[in-house]
Parts: sequence; C-alpha cells; structure tokens
Amino acid sequence: MNRIHAVGTGLIAIIAIALAGARAEATDGYFSHGYGTRVKGMGGAGVALPQDSTSAIINPALMVRIGNRYDLSLALFHPERGYSVDGNPSGAPGTFGLQPGSFQSDNTNFGVPGLSINKMIGPRSALAFTITGNGGMNTTYRTEPGYPGPFGAGEAGVNLSQLFIGPTYAAEVAPGTSIGVSAIFAYQSFEARGVGSLGSMVADGNPDALSDNGASSSTGFGWRFGALHDVNERLSLGAAFETQAHMSRFKGYSDLFAEGGKFDIPASTTLGLAYRPTEKAVIALDYQHIWYRWIHSVGNPFSNIYQGMQGDPSSLLGGDNGPGFGWRNMTVWKLGAQWDAGRGWTVRTGLNYGRQPVPGSEVLFNILAPGVQEWHFTGGFTKDLGRSGELSLALMYSPDHTVRGYNPMEAPGQQLISLHMHQFEVEMSWGKKF
Repeated sequence: MNRIHAVGTGLIAIIAIALAGARAEATDGYFSHGYGTRVKGMGGAGVALPQDSTSAIINPALMVRIGNRYDLSLALFHPERGYSVDGNPSGAPGTFGLQPGSFQSDNTNFGVPGLSINKMIGPRSALAFTITGNGGMNTTYRTEPGYPGPFGAGEAGVNLSQLFIGPTYAAEVAPGTSIGVSAIFAYQSFEARGVGSLGSMVADGNPDALSDNGASSSTGFGWRFGALHDVNERLSLGAAFETQAHMSRFKGYSDLFAEGGKFDIPASTTLGLAYRPTEKAVIALDYQHIWYRWIHSVGNPFSNIYQGMQGDPSSLLGGDNGPGFGWRNMTVWKLGAQWDAGRGWTVRTGLNYGRQPVPGSEVLFNILAPGVQEWHFTGGFTKDLGRSGELSLALMYSPDHTVRGYNPMEAPGQQLISLHMHQFEVEMSWGKKF
C-alpha cells in the first residue's frame, strides 16, 4: 500500500505541472461538457450515477459507492473557430471598424490530463482527491500581409487555463442516501494579445495592464456539495451545487477585465437521475445551470463602455462596472445511456444541449472567445482488463454553430460579424481498483 501511495503522489505532482499549462476550448460556455471519460461518453450525464473516482468532480456524494480506485486520463481536443466580417468600415469619427473577410484561429490541438483517487475509510465513508484542468476562450489570430489582426494591433487572442485540486469527503447518512463535500482550490493563467488598440478606453487612463503582458496568474477557493438518494433499486436521484470561486485579480490585465482584473469562476448547480430499466442498462439525465452572468468580467455587456465614454470611468475597461463578454447564464441538458455488452465490455452513448451564452449584440468582444457551441454528440466504451484494470474511451463531436450580430462600434448595420466553431474530442483513461 505504501508503494501505491508513493506512486500516486508522484503522478499527482507530474500531472499538476502538466495541467498548469493545459489549454482547452469552450463547450458548455467554457465548462467541459462532462468530467471523467465514462461520463463524457454519456453526454456529461452522471450526477446520480457512480462511475469512477473522477465522479467526485460532478457529485462528491458518489464516492461512497466507488470503492478504492484511481483513474488517469488524457483528453485530446480539437476546436476549429473563427470569425468573418461583412461590410467595410465607415471611417466615421468615433467608430471602430474591423477589416472585412474571414479569419481562422490557429492552435487547434490541445491535451488535458487528469488524475483522481478514492479511498474508503470505512464501510460508509470515503476520501477522494482529484486534479483536473479546464479551459476556454483560447484563440490566436495571426497577422499576415494586409491583415493586422482583428483589432488592428497585431497578432491577437486570449488563453485561459484553469487547474482545480479537490479533496473530497463523502458519507452514507442513511441506507441508500449519501452526502459529500469538496474543497476546490483553483489556479488560473490568462494571457491577452493584440487588444492594445482599445487603450483609450481604460478606466485608469493608463493601459499598461491591458494587452501583451504575457501570462498572469490568479488563485482562489470554492466549495462543491452533493447528495445521492436511491428511491428504489432502479431509480437514483442526485444533486450538486458548486459555489462561486472568488479569485485573486489578474494583475497583468487589470485594465482589461472588470473590477481591476477580477475573473471569478461561476457558480453552478446540477440535478439528475439514473434509471436502470434492466440489470445491464442505465439511462442518466442531468440538468445543469451555470451562472456566467454573475461574473462581471464574463457577464457584463460590452455596451457598458458607452456609459464610460459619456463620463463614467467605472464603466470603462478595468472599471468596477467595466465591459465584459456579455455572456448569458447557461442551462444544459445531458442525456446518456450505458449498457453491459458482455465479455467485459460496457458501451455508452449520449447527447448534450445548452443554448449558447453569446447574444448577437456581443459578437465584437467575443471574437476573442467564441464559446458558441450548443449540441454535443458522444459515445464511448470501457473494457475490463481483469487484474490490469479498466480501459475507457470517449468521443465527442460538436457540429458547427454560428452567431451573428452587428459591430456595435460602427454605424448601425454597417458591419455584420459572424462567430463560428465546431469541435472534436477523444479522451482515454485507465482505472484500477486497489
């Protein structure tokens, strides 16, 4: 057992270092469509379905049903995203026109590893530890002859990376009913490039912390609470709530994000059920709501900047009421099915849908963060390898989706901006009981 613990500690350190630089892209906003290979194969549904030690990321109460095991995963993510502009700049005083044409973001392949472990500390309680990466809003628009970047200030883009470390405790409080709690330690890294042309719109009048300052870091803390209840042998209900994680400011970008560089992680809640029509099959359905709009740097509309230009400095970039990406809250439905196909094979399929968070009025700033995906189609399997553990695979495809709106800093109807993206993902994991 000591050897296992030593190996696990080493792997945690290695993956923590790797995750600190991991980058991904928006799916349900900038949350992943699911966490854990098995759950991803079911469209992200799993708040009421214990799967493996990664399930603590969804619902900490599930850990009393997992037993002693650890899981390692690696996701390879491929987003294709870009924007187009129809209509020439008007050139009128006070406008901010974009170059017409179609432009694609580079950097289309990302790897995100993960690690989790669960240890029973009695017949009715468990301790778990998870490390996972999350990301979003990664774009890189490279300059070329005749194209000075989307905002005319050179190569432009953003990169947000997030690392979450979650110790978890879960206990069975009554037959068939368990509760759990996770402490969430969060680390963020952010970089913005090519937006220096907005320097005249910063709240403090000095745009030294607006653009091209390299990676800036942020740390914070939050909580995740969960519950699981078996109604009967066929039906289980699950619920989880994750608090808003209050993060320190990105000092290198205090002139870009509202509240002087604040970029908190939004609260979310998930409710769901798992129904077992037969001994070999289960159907899971989750409802998730994410409060993006509560986070000023994410939810504030870009139109706030007009109040700033009329004399309210708190509504300029970096101000307490500064403009953000204008994202709406998201409601996501996740439906998945799993069945035992025999000979050690378990097969999964799933569907995930959420109305994307970017209104048509917010397309200008969201050139940097085109999180416009809605549908996700998934599938996967697990193969039991006996004493060697279990091998799982999940696939995800999110078809192209487009959001259109007019450039709010041009003459009305002058320039139509279209944001688009589609995605592929494959994730593999290996799990073993001990």
